[in-house]
Amino acid sequence: MRMRVNGKVAVLTGAASGIGAALALALAARGADLALIDRDAEGLARIAERARLFGASVSTHVADLADAAAIAALPDAIAASHAAPALLINNAGVALVGSFEQMDEAEFAWLMDINFWAAVRLTRAMLPVLRKGDAGPRRIVFLSSVFGLVGPPWQAAYAASKFAIRGFGESLRHELADTRIGVTIVHPGGIRTNIARAARLAARIDPAVAAAGVKAFEISLKTPPETAARVILDGVERGAPRVLIGADAYTIDTLSRLMPVRAWSVIQRRLARPQDLVTAKP
Repeated sequence: MRMRVNGKVAVLTGAASGIGAALALALAARGADLALIDRDAEGLARIAERARLFGASVSTHVADLADAAAIAALPDAIAASHAAPALLINNAGVALVGSFEQMDEAEFAWLMDINFWAAVRLTRAMLPVLRKGDAGPRRIVFLSSVFGLVGPPWQAAYAASKFAIRGFGESLRHELADTRIGVTIVHPGGIRTNIARAARLAARIDPAVAAAGVKAFEISLKTPPETAARVILDGVERGAPRVLIGADAYTIDTLSRLMPVRAWSVIQRRLARPQDLVTAKP
């Protein structure tokens, strides 16, 4: 199902920075109106002001997506400013630096609440709204990751969340196959954002080792967020069920298909040494 975002209302989480901020501006440039969601009120206001320069109608919704009650309140808050949305982009995400043994259960749960459960809860809340409005196509977008294609070491929580969102999105796509609501799952490679620097440190990791690991990992973050936003919206408009971003994403996708067990042993030779990516003992 192809759709044009021009003249449509888009709901976007994680809109204050990174890919989310780039998506907000790219949507506005293509003629969409925006309901922007983030917990960073100042960052959200800055992006909203820039989006309005394109003539977009923009509402901002400051919400902690780890809070189920805050998510449940969003559809009514959005309806107060906009017609029925045609596009929901579940972009918000966080990272956690450390091995599985270095993180405690509360930290793991915190990441899953934002990266997985927030998208599930918001999708549940917004589905009845997406069914309303004109007869045109609707689309739900989930930001997974290349770590939703292959699970590397020291990314147990993050990879778990991205594999989970991929599985949820694929199943939902099949359930909605006979409706006008399509589902796109996005697997970005290394996008040049501050997600690594903003990552939470696991409880039992040496901060100095973590800093070195983050620095090494940032070397692989090469694709500009503006490029990621363009690729995502191009995929949305052509009705793509799956979008890969970056040459690294295509390489990882190919290797994960050809070598589902040994893929990581090949991939790690192309990246910083795994021992540089946070190897402090628990």
